[in-house]
Amino acid sequence: MKKFIWLICGVGLILTSCSKDEPLSFQEQLAADGEAIDNYLSANTITAQTDPSGLRYVITSLGTGPKPTLSNSIKVKYKGMLLSNGQIFDQANSAVVFKLSTLIQGWKIGFQLLPAGSKATLYIPSGLAYGAQATGSIPANSNLIFEVELFEVI
Repeated sequence: MKKFIWLICGVGLILTSCSKDEPLSFQEQLAADGEAIDNYLSANTITAQTDPSGLRYVITSLGTGPKPTLSNSIKVKYKGMLLSNGQIFDQANSAVVFKLSTLIQGWKIGFQLLPAGSKATLYIPSGLAYGAQATGSIPANSNLIFEVELFEVI
């Protein structure tokens, strides 16, 4: 009887240890993020374009200036929100300048699609933002929305 109880306990430990959540691979997380973003867009009747990276974007006003490259700085206004609840985590109400190569991947990709003078909304999967690392008030694996305005390519 004792052997049977130990056997049951052993099987229980194995099942418990096997059922722990393993982190998703980058591709698995990107697929889950894409589904969450697409569900959000569909629920809000938003038609977005999708970049091969998985970034979704809507250009609300297309500028006529040059498009930035990673070697440029950009002068922008923006508002960053969590896709999950719309909470604003950062914003610049007046124009600020950033070196594009130093920013999150979603911005690097998104801003290179926009000519100066453009306004857009970027829907960024977590892997193109801060990934599995929580940053400030942004939880780990958070999909982000950025409303951006690109004033100038420097």
